[in-house]
Amino acid sequence: MSETVYSICGMCAVRCPIKVEVDDGGRVQWIEGNPNDPGMGTSLCAKGVGGKALLYDTERPQRPMIRTGARGSGEWRQATWDEALEYITEKLKDIISKHGAKAVLLSDRGGPFADIRKAFVKAIGSPNYCNHDCTCGRNTHHASKSVYGRGRTGFAYDFKNCKHIVLFGRNITESIKVKEVRQFVKAVKNGARVTYIDPRATNTTSKATRYWQIRPGTDYALLLGIANCIVNEGLYDNDFVNKYVTGMAEFQSFLTPYTPEWAEKETGIPADEIVAFCREVAGDAPSVIFHPGWMLARYSDSFYASRMIHIINALMGNIEVKGGQIYPKTPKDAGKSGLKSLGADIPGVSDPRADGCGTTYKQFDKGPGLLQLAYKAIDTGEPYPVKAYIVCRHDPLLSMPDPEEQKRILNKLDLLVAVDVNYSETAWFADVILPDCTYLERATILRTEKGLKPGFGRRQKAVDPVYDTKPDWWIWTQLARMLGKGEYFPYESIEDIWNYQLQGTGVTIEDFEAKGFVRLAEEPIWYDRDDLKFGTPSGKIELVSSKWEEMGVPSFKAYESPASPSSGTYRLLFGRCGYQAHGQSHNNPVLAELLGTNELWINTAEAGKLGIQDGDMVEISNESVTGEIRAKVTDFIHPEAVFMLHGYGRTVPVQTRAFGKGLADQAFERGLLDVWDPAGGGISLCECFVQVKPA
Repeated sequence: MSETVYSICGMCAVRCPIKVEVDDGGRVQWIEGNPNDPGMGTSLCAKGVGGKALLYDTERPQRPMIRTGARGSGEWRQATWDEALEYITEKLKDIISKHGAKAVLLSDRGGPFADIRKAFVKAIGSPNYCNHDCTCGRNTHHASKSVYGRGRTGFAYDFKNCKHIVLFGRNITESIKVKEVRQFVKAVKNGARVTYIDPRATNTTSKATRYWQIRPGTDYALLLGIANCIVNEGLYDNDFVNKYVTGMAEFQSFLTPYTPEWAEKETGIPADEIVAFCREVAGDAPSVIFHPGWMLARYSDSFYASRMIHIINALMGNIEVKGGQIYPKTPKDAGKSGLKSLGADIPGVSDPRADGCGTTYKQFDKGPGLLQLAYKAIDTGEPYPVKAYIVCRHDPLLSMPDPEEQKRILNKLDLLVAVDVNYSETAWFADVILPDCTYLERATILRTEKGLKPGFGRRQKAVDPVYDTKPDWWIWTQLARMLGKGEYFPYESIEDIWNYQLQGTGVTIEDFEAKGFVRLAEEPIWYDRDDLKFGTPSGKIELVSSKWEEMGVPSFKAYESPASPSSGTYRLLFGRCGYQAHGQSHNNPVLAELLGTNELWINTAEAGKLGIQDGDMVEISNESVTGEIRAKVTDFIHPEAVFMLHGYGRTVPVQTRAFGKGLADQAFERGLLDVWDPAGGGISLCECFVQVKPA
């Protein structure tokens, strides 16, 4: 008899609710969106459809592997789970005995299931948990905290009821969150205006009522010009600002030189269009959303660009209104207890973090840290040695700049372990690969689902593992026990973990059976607009952040014009398409057929100067890195930039569908591991310039 399993997708970081149909032979037959969730329906993106292909892929790790040759040589021996875990345990015990538990670092993709990995790191006594966010949302997160006192997940966006959506490089229809895209498309159908700003015209441009092909590196300049017009023409919500905003006088003074006419010279966007846009947005307020960016690790002033977006949202008075920014409500808002953290009963760790977050860099959150600064500790031994690194479903060699420099640093480790469902670039360089189950083969810890109707969600195992793989909760439990910390991981099953998490909530495991999730509120929960609370010292929205000023981060930064590239040189931009999850998709048996290889977008006029025609092979280089790629000649990219899809140029030969196809943008980002936004912490991934010429 066939079985229906409600679960959560794992093909990208969005983790959409899904429904899985399993036949009586225990094979997955069908995957779609969970129809019990009205925001999702049965919709699923192409990546989600590729989940079945991942499950039965023969080119993923099938059993534990221990390296026998040099790092990266591809020389391995198969091992049993006992062998692999004992190998890791003995190495970790030796490192801890010599340097202390703080010498152990773990990084992952973050998200709602990271609590068990944080608990593991805490249990062994290390402060060094990191996630991928130094290449994603740290600038946005810290900018939000400096303005509102709450991080980037502190607001959600009511696109469905919005009248004007403003997107600075937020390619919403290709960097897909299915629920969000459904809301976005509904807004467009209902007549919402969309202003899209990007040096490259993406698929999202096709939904826009206004597209500005901005000069790369000048987002902050355009935002300053917009803010100047809004403030000086009084196009903001005066009542909201008077009630909830501090620092307006200082803000207005700072904006004085940054007129729309000035912004035009920097960005190439006509001043009269900027003014018309500001007046249009003011007419649509408060049902206006300036999206602050999802992945905003681009330029060295991205913190201030994101901060300005947050400020403009506040000026629109768009908080806790339909069509604006809304507070994601928690179980507490529904009068319920939240899930119990798996680290709640584990003693705290007193050692400072190796990356300096919270100490040397007081402005940066200690939670996920900054991985590029942890690399410095590995490299220099300061503030103390870091000798072991466990990487869980995270691929720094693919996602962070300058992989050759990374390898030089990683070679200073005594132990590098990869826990992954794929042969990632980093896994191939590791000492041990522990093969995690795919999301269809494993249950995970419960997650909190925030929103107008908060609740809990569950990923449930759909089928038994196809190969000799293990779920990550089992891996962390076994390692903790072998390291003598079993009292903090007493779990024999995932049900034991669920019951621990559900303590005090009034919810049982059985409550998830009907729909795959539990809602804690029948009706949407809205806060009183006359009594909004913010997490700043003043309790208000702070345009001048006293707390951040005290930590050495000025609230307003004078604009610095980006360097213009020389002839034949271009700023390298990167991105993804709708059926691609960064670097996880390229060897998927289904998605690989769609992805093929990448191309280099180059502006038509620039290509003409270089004698390059559409489809020609071109040479791209930066310092000692050189490669050939096919040119896509188009008007839809700014003359100062070139663009390629991310995730190509794979070097792992067992991934036969992806191996050697296209070029890897991160390989050209020489030296950028040390180039990051000092205010926000994000690595400046788009501060890379490459030379282009006919091959």
